[in-house]
Amino acid sequence: MTITITPAANERMRQFLASTPAAAGVRFGVKRTGCSGFAYVVDLADSVTADDQTVEVDGVRLIVDPKSLPLVDGTVIDFQRQGLNASFVFHNPNATGECGCGESFTVA
Repeated sequence: MTITITPAANERMRQFLASTPAAAGVRFGVKRTGCSGFAYVVDLADSVTADDQTVEVDGVRLIVDPKSLPLVDGTVIDFQRQGLNASFVFHNPNATGECGCGESFTVA
């Protein structure tokens, strides 16, 4: 599994983890939704299952479920601020298209 976290995303994830010391790490995956099929999920993980893949990226434990792994492998996770808005931004080599609003993506 190869997932890259930029320094800005790493800092934001560390802030979330510091506010919830009991968290097992950061869960990264996808869910079916939106007009294009899949949306990214980034959340604090309560636990790690035996099927989950975990990787430590610059001090952040990233947890990916087995169904999401083929869809997010190779993704670069960034965190960007634009004016009053701030969000994680994903550069996914597996995505073949995105909806107009950028909230969901498709794969081949």
